[in-house]
Amino acid sequence: MVALQIFLAFIGIYQFVLALFGIYRKKKIIQHQPQKSFAILVAAHNEEKVVGALIENLKNLDYPKELYDVFVICDNCTDNTADIARSMGVHACERFNNQLKGKGFAIEWMLKELWAMPKQYDAIVMFDADNLVNTDFLIHMNNDLCNGHQVIQGYLDTKNPDDSWVTASYGITYWYCNRLWQLSRRNLGMANFLGGTGMCFESKLMKEMGWGATSLVEDLEFSMRCVQRGIHPVLNFEAKVYDEKPVTFKASARQRLRWMQGHFTVARHYFLPLLWASIKERNFVKFDAALYSFSVYTTFLGFVGTVIIWADSILPADNLFKSIYTYLPIWLPAVALAAAAIMFPIVMVLEGVKSRKMYTHLLSMIVFQLSWLPITFYAFFTQNNKQWSHTQHTRVIRLEEVQGKQAS
Repeated sequence: MVALQIFLAFIGIYQFVLALFGIYRKKKIIQHQPQKSFAILVAAHNEEKVVGALIENLKNLDYPKELYDVFVICDNCTDNTADIARSMGVHACERFNNQLKGKGFAIEWMLKELWAMPKQYDAIVMFDADNLVNTDFLIHMNNDLCNGHQVIQGYLDTKNPDDSWVTASYGITYWYCNRLWQLSRRNLGMANFLGGTGMCFESKLMKEMGWGATSLVEDLEFSMRCVQRGIHPVLNFEAKVYDEKPVTFKASARQRLRWMQGHFTVARHYFLPLLWASIKERNFVKFDAALYSFSVYTTFLGFVGTVIIWADSILPADNLFKSIYTYLPIWLPAVALAAAAIMFPIVMVLEGVKSRKMYTHLLSMIVFQLSWLPITFYAFFTQNNKQWSHTQHTRVIRLEEVQGKQAS
């Protein structure tokens, strides 16, 4: 038990030190004239309520219209998603397959369709139907592609953080991850991790690798495949994408359960190969990716270990298991907790969050963060579930509304 706690403490210290490198933000951008062509893929399953707002958004990007086309993947849709896409002048690609369900399979199918088309593109960009995107998104993708990057992840933000305490918690978590998980790795020249939307891929690489990511977390799976091949996905901090988050705790728990189930699958397949490769090649980037893939197990083990120690201390018998804090000065755990907690408000200040109400949600976010523990515990015992659970989206929000709220 002590060995487990030391291991978990190492992971915590490692991530904290890494996070410090995200406080500084380099703002120098190498600009290039628009030259890359893009196929924008929009993954949609029964998204008639929100897909129109995204299509309208994408048709008004600040990028030459002849250099990009929009393809809506209407995956097993039983509503008017395809009709809306066609009526707005973009490509509606309908797929019906009751056996191979989920976003990963839909993307794999769409790429095969795309490669067979007469017109070819320099790069592929992927969004979800509930997204909104800043109009300069393709300009930033063009810059990174011209600078030699092959896999790029945009800045993932939340378009409805003020809907409830749950969406506020998502928003704060995303600001934290963008700055202290993703930007820190970009600053250190390490691999970033894909976030499921706002992603850009060089077509040549995609044709060579194939998609091959059909788990419940296809983004993480493809990230690991890239790192295995020595390709480092990079974050573009300026290219912002806004994702709609579940308003209720129940819907949030269902979504996060799917993420954790998929994360366990990815960890089983990639942790040991990446760890062995990192040792064999003395490759720190692969070591970091291995730890990231294993993080779902550290959460699970941390939860189990905490329950065991607390149960042991409550039972009327001699304690078999002790917390490592009993061997340390009493001030040390207090300092560790304070250091971890202070990072969240610091990130909000760094990201320019002005809403006082959002800062009050730092308290309710504690409940949100703690809820990951039982969710991950349950996911461990249901990780063989491959059923894709679709998150319903009904809010029609436009880019002007999101940007207006941020400015205020």
